[in-house]
Amino acid sequence: MGRKFIKKKKVEQLEIVPLDENPPLPSQRPSDEVVPKKEKWINKQRVLVFAARGISHRDRHLMRDIKTLMPHHRPESKMERSKTLAVVNEMCEMKHCNKAMLFEGRRKRDLYMWLANTAGATGPSAKFLIENIHTMAELKLTGNCLRGSRPLLSFDAKFDEVPHLKLLKELFVQTFSVPNHHPKSQPFIDHVYTFTYLDNRIWFRNFQILSEDGGLSEVGPRYVMNPVKIFDGSFTGKAIWENPDYVSPSKQRQMLKKAAKDRYVNRVEQKVQQEATRPVKAYEGIDNEELFDDADPLETAKLLALKAKKRLEQKKTPKSALTKKIKDKQMEAVKQVIEQRKARVKREKKV
Repeated sequence: MGRKFIKKKKVEQLEIVPLDENPPLPSQRPSDEVVPKKEKWINKQRVLVFAARGISHRDRHLMRDIKTLMPHHRPESKMERSKTLAVVNEMCEMKHCNKAMLFEGRRKRDLYMWLANTAGATGPSAKFLIENIHTMAELKLTGNCLRGSRPLLSFDAKFDEVPHLKLLKELFVQTFSVPNHHPKSQPFIDHVYTFTYLDNRIWFRNFQILSEDGGLSEVGPRYVMNPVKIFDGSFTGKAIWENPDYVSPSKQRQMLKKAAKDRYVNRVEQKVQQEATRPVKAYEGIDNEELFDDADPLETAKLLALKAKKRLEQKKTPKSALTKKIKDKQMEAVKQVIEQRKARVKREKKV
């Protein structure tokens, strides 16, 4: 038997093209000028958010909530209370910040907030008393927003009418607004800050934008800012505005204690007067008390009849007594008229 030879198909070989050893160079600028780099992040606002020693746990939680809402903030450790506030300008310069938000506690009860423009220590700076603090963890509201998103700022109409509120509005805008194209921010606008001026105070609220037709849901935190003073410099300088209606919290507590003390003194005085005027015998001098001495009903009836007769006799007055009273009144009136005429004649003679 012979072998069958199968013809193998020839495989086409690909041609190997040699690489060019000298590829063409990219086009270059003939001049020596550096190409300017286009940056989208132009507004480089940085806010230094920190606190002084002595704030309470609730104040610390409020500061943490504000930090989460502001991606353009810079953190800093607690400042010693022995240092002066002018040191804050140097701290901002080292951290490359041009705004500062300082929380200052007093007696573990009261919280003060400073907002200042520290760029070149030019100011202005404002001091607020923070009241009615409610943090996000405490409220547990239904609203929610993206972390690092940019907010809208809504102001009351009073902020365009009152002079010192115009200044505070500009300070709030530069502090709370997140710069466009910030590296830590998100390119969305899904919540709004509202600043409402009511009862000589500024009410801060944070709402989530649910829909384009104006549906809102509160996120938190919420607090009330009571403005105390506005200075022309950054934590220094003279006061250009002072709140005439401001009363310090310690003064309010002192007034409440004084009112409670007065209530106690009045209560003690009433007890002493009651003890002094308490009667020795109960029901002394009651009418018809002799009726209860005798148990016989006939005797008591006779006594009641006699008393009724006596009252009728006392009420009845004879006609002679009435006429006498009338005559006496007439005579008194005539005497008064005569005396008046005599006095008039004497005056005319003197003239």
